[in-house]
Amino acid sequence: MKFIETIKRAFTLQDLRKKILYTIALLLVFRFLTHVPLPFIDIQGLKSFFENNQVLGMIDLFSGGSISRFSIAMLGVGPYITASIVIQLLTVVVPSLENLQKEGEYGRQKINQYTRYLSVPFGLIESFGLVKLLQSQGVVGVLTTEQLIFTLVLATAGSVFLMWIGELISENGIGNGLSIIIALGIIAGLPSQIVATAQILDARYLIAAEIIIAAILVVIFIVLITEAERRIPVSYARRASLGRTLSPVESYLPIKPNAAGVIPIIFATSMLIMPNFLAQYLKTANSVTLQNIGSVAGSFLSNNTYYTILFFVLVFLFTFFYTSVIFQPNQMAENLQKQGGFVPGIRPGIQTAQYLSSVIYKVTFSGAIGISIVAVFPFILQSLTNIKTLAIGGTGILIIVSVVLELVRQIDAQLAMRSYDESY
Repeated sequence: MKFIETIKRAFTLQDLRKKILYTIALLLVFRFLTHVPLPFIDIQGLKSFFENNQVLGMIDLFSGGSISRFSIAMLGVGPYITASIVIQLLTVVVPSLENLQKEGEYGRQKINQYTRYLSVPFGLIESFGLVKLLQSQGVVGVLTTEQLIFTLVLATAGSVFLMWIGELISENGIGNGLSIIIALGIIAGLPSQIVATAQILDARYLIAAEIIIAAILVVIFIVLITEAERRIPVSYARRASLGRTLSPVESYLPIKPNAAGVIPIIFATSMLIMPNFLAQYLKTANSVTLQNIGSVAGSFLSNNTYYTILFFVLVFLFTFFYTSVIFQPNQMAENLQKQGGFVPGIRPGIQTAQYLSSVIYKVTFSGAIGISIVAVFPFILQSLTNIKTLAIGGTGILIIVSVVLELVRQIDAQLAMRSYDESY
């Protein structure tokens, strides 16, 4: 396999080997934290509660079981992701943040700094909501004010620490640290999910074979979406030299149907967490009106059909939203014109921007449909097989495959760069 061969080649280089071992060491710290429980919490009954709740069960699988163990790392990098969503939305409506986003590396660092600051209050809010939800369900006992504050601070500190680990991996290790942490949490939850599914299937080999075939087809489909690209031809004019007219340099601009990667699914999942928490909490409110609102919202979110449709729509919309943040046709057309580049048959400037916008829209539409189908695949599979343990499904596979492909690309780039340096 290409991945194994690439890893073998990477370990032959000392500096690259250090980066890989550095990444592995930090990931081991992350996995250790997922097994350190918070104090004052009785974790008995937590596992069964999460297994019987569709949304919370999926979140627990994404965290590698750290939520059902009520560990220090139970929030994972969720608060940082929520803060990222808010900051990305604010860049669209707040002119100062929009201008900051255009200021290159300096702007990116400032926006990341604001995201880190905002993740702290979100960590406190999410941990408070989770504790109150579990208390309302009778899973967690009564906590004193001091115990509650200590629990919230410790859980938030664990999330901030994981955010720091992710950034250390991105800066000094291999790959995107936050994506790797999320993928590792999913991988950690796979064995228990496979065992639970095998116990339910028992001797029904035909259904087991169908599930395996479906999983293989999903992986192939994800790889195709991730690796596919639409290449827009670009020509760069070359100046005449010594009376000779030089031919233009031909290149291309790659547009991927899934340029947003796993971000839309992570965003959509995060957006569905808070309504579920709030609905469960409102059910225990003193006001009858609030109880009715909580019951209606809870019934809507617990309905597999409605939840699947809502999840599909959110993933689809977030794919377009995040792609619009990555690809800005007007800026791309302006940069091409400054560099002396042009799309053959298209006038530079406004017409190029309109052409790029049209291509990006069409390519992203197909990619958004594909990634949305993959996202709701586990719910479709659950409806067809009536096996509730297949919670990760296409969502988890998409994240794992995307992270592995990105790791391979980064390691290949590092190997190619070193091969280039050695040749000179």
